[in-house]
Amino acid sequence: MPWKRRPFKSLNLARALNIAQLREIARRRVPGFAFEYVEGGAEDEVTLRGNREALERLQLIPQTLIDTSARHQRVAILGRPASAPLIIAPTGLNGMLHPQGDLALARAAARLGIPFTLSTLSTTRLEELATRAGGRLWLQLYVLKERAIARDIIQRAGAAGYEALVFTTDANVFGNREWDRRSYRAPGRPTVRTALDMLRHPRWLWRTFVTPGMPRFRNLEGYLPPSATTALGGATVIPPLFEPTIQWDDITWIRQLWRGRLLIKGVLSVGDAERAAALGCDGIVLSNHGGRQLDYCVAPIEVLPDIRRAVGQRLTVLIDSGFRRGTDVVKALALGAQAVMIGRATLYGLAAGGEPGVDRALAMLTTEIDRVLGQLGCNSITELGPQLVHDA
Repeated sequence: MPWKRRPFKSLNLARALNIAQLREIARRRVPGFAFEYVEGGAEDEVTLRGNREALERLQLIPQTLIDTSARHQRVAILGRPASAPLIIAPTGLNGMLHPQGDLALARAAARLGIPFTLSTLSTTRLEELATRAGGRLWLQLYVLKERAIARDIIQRAGAAGYEALVFTTDANVFGNREWDRRSYRAPGRPTVRTALDMLRHPRWLWRTFVTPGMPRFRNLEGYLPPSATTALGGATVIPPLFEPTIQWDDITWIRQLWRGRLLIKGVLSVGDAERAAALGCDGIVLSNHGGRQLDYCVAPIEVLPDIRRAVGQRLTVLIDSGFRRGTDVVKALALGAQAVMIGRATLYGLAAGGEPGVDRALAMLTTEIDRVLGQLGCNSITELGPQLVHDA
């Protein structure tokens, strides 16, 4: 009979040794509907699983007998120094996991010296975050059917001092997240099972819904009816409001409004990458929305080498979707990405332990990156290359 390891059952943040164990703490700390919102993917979740499978298929080829005592992982992201090749990705409704959700994530990023990306669908106003968080702040942009909302948000971000705008292009038709929809009978009305689940997590309920009030999409207040900006109502009301007619010509429109750095998020083809470069974008994010939009979609890591070869150094190339280990990050860097956007991994830390949990998640990843660099025989990110990666 094969030996079976004991499952991780602790709720002690200090005992978690990896992102998977933070995930387990998070699963037990928050109600099922909140965890499902973070965890779930579109339809049969083939894309969700495929992101991990594509990363796990890649193997590393170490070099030996090399002095690696001078290791560091400092990089330049959009021309500015960062202490690690990481960016906290835009994620909505973070206040549903912890009352200080966006602020906790941004402060942890600032302490580490990496950028944080605030979502249009955040539960903290972009101006408040800029005042209280510090560090390098980027804003992710969704364009709704009422274009004046996007115009105003872009101008607000510029006035607040945000460094970069990340224009998300893969949500013009919203993903079919069936498991997420099962949590609600109707917009703003949780099922009986969801309501009971909330009551079984009194600490979460008190600090997240009762004391601060229900989380809201704060950046959209004043533009939409109050019922459309709550965590319970907005999650189902807002998706149909996304603009289905966005196209490449809209990049020119955005450029006229935005003077900072501009990245296009949702690029997965060589043609789209080359078009972004031709239009003068500063960078692209290879992303399938973490498996939450199109099912049976290619994994970003699979198209990274071809896209990097096509655009050369004309664009900053970032990537997300499926990254849970420092080894995953190193694989992407070796294949041509300049940094990796981290989404679920830091959300697990947030749900597991608030701001200290986010610190813990980032420390896990940076420690693993450092270790893998040494094991590969590299002292810096610049020494990585495709010769160190084998596709099994």
